[in-house]
Amino acid sequence: MANGTIAFDTLSTSGQISGTARSIDTDYLLNGSAKVWHQSSNAAVPADSFNVSGGTDNGTGDYSYAFSNSIANTNYSTPHIPAADTSAFMNNISRATGTMRVTGINHANSGTDMANSGTVFGDLA
Repeated sequence: MANGTIAFDTLSTSGQISGTARSIDTDYLLNGSAKVWHQSSNAAVPADSFNVSGGTDNGTGDYSYAFSNSIANTNYSTPHIPAADTSAFMNNISRATGTMRVTGINHANSGTDMANSGTVFGDLA
């Protein structure tokens, strides 16, 4: 069986969605949606994720996440949020097209393990 191509500019529903939002421009889907996301519970291996093939624990609070599908360039946005921990914050220390590395830092500027979630907004390669 050969794979084909379907081309369209807008996705629409047959009316099962209530309200006014019944179609979406495909450019918005391509450019406005997250290309990677993960939720991790104090470990490098995500508890749940999208487009993450695995994680590496590089040391206390230092994690790397590998992407299943690479990002086009290293200028992507990477918001990260520590989960329920007001004594620390997440810091993105390096970006590559196939991985990102983040650290958990406490107020004493030391690495700290913490549950976290992160997202990548950018273009796929």
